[in-house]
Amino acid sequence: MKAPITEIFCSVQGEGPYVGNRQVFLRFAGCNLNCPYCDTNVKTSEACKYEETPGSDIFKYVQNLLTPEQVGDLVDPFMNIHSMSLTGGEPLLYADFITELDVVFPLYLESNMTLPDQARKVKDHVAFVSGDVKLTEEFQGEEVQPHIERTIETFRILRKNENRDCFCKVVMTKNTSATDVLDVAGSISNYISCIILQPVTQYELRPDVRTLLELQNELLGEIDTLIIPQTHRMWGCL
Repeated sequence: MKAPITEIFCSVQGEGPYVGNRQVFLRFAGCNLNCPYCDTNVKTSEACKYEETPGSDIFKYVQNLLTPEQVGDLVDPFMNIHSMSLTGGEPLLYADFITELDVVFPLYLESNMTLPDQARKVKDHVAFVSGDVKLTEEFQGEEVQPHIERTIETFRILRKNENRDCFCKVVMTKNTSATDVLDVAGSISNYISCIILQPVTQYELRPDVRTLLELQNELLGEIDTLIIPQTHRMWGCL
């Protein structure tokens, strides 16, 4: 069992309700979507970048593809870790690989929540789920409804319970439809602990403050809703 890993490093979570917590990051290559605001290179590289000393910006290079055992050996030296972030790209493309990981840290899945069959494989292996919602503005025509249905089903599978937290993150741009956000929120509110409205980092795409506050106010009638930007960008931690 092997998977293409682009980066392994230790840093802090920069998004969502667990912002500031120290994590190991395992970044998978490849994604099943192509979001216009995505700031991550998801292409497979010949080698995985491994930052042995946190924050040093000094990397070793490990030949791809990696086994779960190799990942375990590489992350074992990191100390005082809240959880290991499985990010990408889209980690659920490698669900079988995730089930084979044997690390001491709880697993923190960051997913676009569009692969329900893969989600079923990992649901008993992850302790935290940061689920993105991709809205109508990113799709066209008949693709939209099946996409939304897959998203709702994935949230249902990975829903919060006594062993797992699950929350929803919506990247907000100036084109984001409040109606779309409210519709999706109503469909998944029973499966999540909160919704995060995350203003897009690119300045030219940001929504105005009033729009964000009005949407938060509406959502608070149904579920806990927080406005949290990408904090790691603020202090140069990537």
